[in-house]
Amino acid sequence: MLKKKLFRGLLLTFFLASSCILFAADSDSSSPKRVSALVADWFKYSHPDVIVSRIFKTYTLDGKGEPSKLKLVSVYRDKPSKKDISARYAEEYGFKIANSVEEALTSGTGKLDVDGVIISTEWADYPVSQTGQTIYPHRRLFEECVKVFESSKKVVPVFIDKHLADNWQDSKWIYDTAKKMHIPLMAGSSVPVSWRQPPVDVDQHAKLKEIVGISYHTLDGYGFHGMEMVQCLAEQRKGGETGIKSVQCLVDDAVWQAAGKIYDENLFAAAIQQQGKRIPEGKTIKEIVPHPVLFVIDYYDGLRVNLFTLNNFAGQWTAAWRYVDGKTAATLFKLDENLSTLMHFANQMKGIEDMFLTGKPAWPVERTLLTSGALDAALISKKENGKKIQTPYLKISYKPFWRWSQPGGLP
Repeated sequence: MLKKKLFRGLLLTFFLASSCILFAADSDSSSPKRVSALVADWFKYSHPDVIVSRIFKTYTLDGKGEPSKLKLVSVYRDKPSKKDISARYAEEYGFKIANSVEEALTSGTGKLDVDGVIISTEWADYPVSQTGQTIYPHRRLFEECVKVFESSKKVVPVFIDKHLADNWQDSKWIYDTAKKMHIPLMAGSSVPVSWRQPPVDVDQHAKLKEIVGISYHTLDGYGFHGMEMVQCLAEQRKGGETGIKSVQCLVDDAVWQAAGKIYDENLFAAAIQQQGKRIPEGKTIKEIVPHPVLFVIDYYDGLRVNLFTLNNFAGQWTAAWRYVDGKTAATLFKLDENLSTLMHFANQMKGIEDMFLTGKPAWPVERTLLTSGALDAALISKKENGKKIQTPYLKISYKPFWRWSQPGGLP
């Protein structure tokens, strides 16, 4: 009996692995890959609009840029509002508005009929968790995809816009399910693939001591971007990623009292300088930002990351870091602020397209597993008045195969 169970397990593993190989090898490389988008509300400048629209509007969103090698065939809308413009796009560009995830992925045939899935639900009106995170339906939509994959005995790559989920349990479930079923999975922010001024990255042959990052706006949506910024730097250090040991959130005066104790004041000043804004003469950052927030993230190899949210001053994502040997560097993660192009999303869409074409993620999903879990822990710490949260579940090691390079055409 035991031998039979073992044989069945090996057979299932072989089948699932083979399905991914068949996906990559059997598709016709001369024809566009068929894509389904699972969105919440598709309105002007929403994430679906600035990401998915590049499939049918070219990469510059004006019909004149580089064409995509993908073809959008279906869209499922989970929570459309009166602002939703997807029906108009569907009529103009020839894709279908589906009534369910199953219909979107199968074209009503009962079998998987797409080569890739994009899940993008940002900025829709969903409930908020006790820790202040919007509860986007990432797990639910991914589960619906899994049902189609299981019934079709085939899997295709899935991209999840921004975090895997708003909490650790759902994030880990999505990651584990993808691993078990050999689903190529990618997620994350557009910030890591943006431009950098100056164009520097962490030296992969050097050990890091500390990173200071500066973020702004909301702690969940924009705080996630900040997390992805510091993690795409941290993962490049000598030895690769070792995982996160603990996370703590400090607020208000506790942030300023931590100067020189928890965070390096010189690194903080370097990250501030990269913001490109001067503190008015006679003022201090403490006076300008009365309610700062600091996420303190300690890694298993001794690296400390300090991520600040400095509303009322910061308006960009910047970072500075110090190596163990004392050397430092700093940079601005520069986004395209032109609403007609927003080309940092084009950089992100390029990575998504690459995964759909090759069946291999363009950057590690483990990065976003860590950032999703660390953000959840930080907001739990905030809710619990700054309690340090031990995170043995974030002892996630990986070697990054992705390496940042300056995109063309600075915004």
